[in-house]
Amino acid sequence: MGRSVSARKRHDQSEVRRMRGRMARSAARTCARRYLAAVTSGDRESSLPLLRSLVKRLDTAARKGVFARKAVARQKSRMCRLYNGVFSSPEVVRV
Repeated sequence: MGRSVSARKRHDQSEVRRMRGRMARSAARTCARRYLAAVTSGDRESSLPLLRSLVKRLDTAARKGVFARKAVARQKSRMCRLYNGVFSSPEVVRV
């Protein structure tokens, strides 16, 4: 760490941002894990709310710069395709 006041401030700011990013990344991964568990078990009723929650977490993380915008779009597309493929409902889910 630097000795100047501005270097210390910069270090403190980067530490706060790192922890915020870590929390957002962890929350998104936890939502993804819960969603995948629900889909693989075939639980249709709980899968859709979990998918919506996952999309919300991913969008928030992308807006804050934790994940790249196109990476989030790719993940959302894959999760929706998984839902539509497993449950093959006449109503296609687009979140």
